[in-house]
Amino acid sequence: MYSIEPAALVAAIKTNVSDALAEDIANGDINAALIPEQSTATATVITRESAVVCGTAWVEEVFAQLDPSVTVNWHVEDGDRVEPNETLLTLQGNARSLLSAERVVLNFLQLLSATATRAAHFVERVSSTGVTLLDTRKTLPGLRLAQKYAVTCGGAKSHRMGLYDAYLIKENHIAASGGIQQAVALARTMNPTTIVEVEAETLVEFQEALNAGADIVMLDNFSLDETRNAVALAAGQIKIEASGGVNDESLVDIAQTGVDFISMGTLTKDVAAIDLSMRLTVVPSAPCNQ
Repeated sequence: MYSIEPAALVAAIKTNVSDALAEDIANGDINAALIPEQSTATATVITRESAVVCGTAWVEEVFAQLDPSVTVNWHVEDGDRVEPNETLLTLQGNARSLLSAERVVLNFLQLLSATATRAAHFVERVSSTGVTLLDTRKTLPGLRLAQKYAVTCGGAKSHRMGLYDAYLIKENHIAASGGIQQAVALARTMNPTTIVEVEAETLVEFQEALNAGADIVMLDNFSLDETRNAVALAAGQIKIEASGGVNDESLVDIAQTGVDFISMGTLTKDVAAIDLSMRLTVVPSAPCNQ
């Protein structure tokens, strides 16, 4: 539904990495200091489970900020599917730098690949229905663009970025504005070109949103029968999004009702990190000439 602005993503990557390095290294890695300063090493990052890869740009940025002399060779790209024991990348450079970067590199790759993998799982389940899966704002604080990008690597789409780029008029907005008609009309006046979506909790509210001229109506925790009725009432006049408690069990049934979108907070908030491992080998120093 909404595209991720490349410039915004680049800026977010720089900030994500800077923050992660600062919290892990602070004023110096005392552990890496145990290794001779000029030692060099090679390292490989492998996956111990099946996954959809995501996070390559974050890894590149780690070394751009920490030690640009480290060579990063990728064997995969974002969006690639990998199997257990497959090598994702190889690294070569200063041993201290590789060890200082290890946890930050793995954290980004594990989380973002997990997000992409989870999205790919759900996308595959509804691939025959024509529905579009969307993420939500239920992301890890500070990593919204990162996780939303990862969702797209898994084949799903990104919903609005935040509270600033699209209207999603919910129960409290409706109550405070005096009703659905009033809220939609005010939104149109304030930002005429911005998408207006209304959350409906009943078929009556759905009809009100339809009459008010909303672009999209989100069906909040509708039953399957109620969802089918809403689809029939809409008759293609507006887009319909289903949301609320969608899980692996209910997903396909909801998709088969004919809704256009299904939004799932679980794409980003319930991920379990992919099991990755970095193996490092220190390169022996050349013997001194006697």
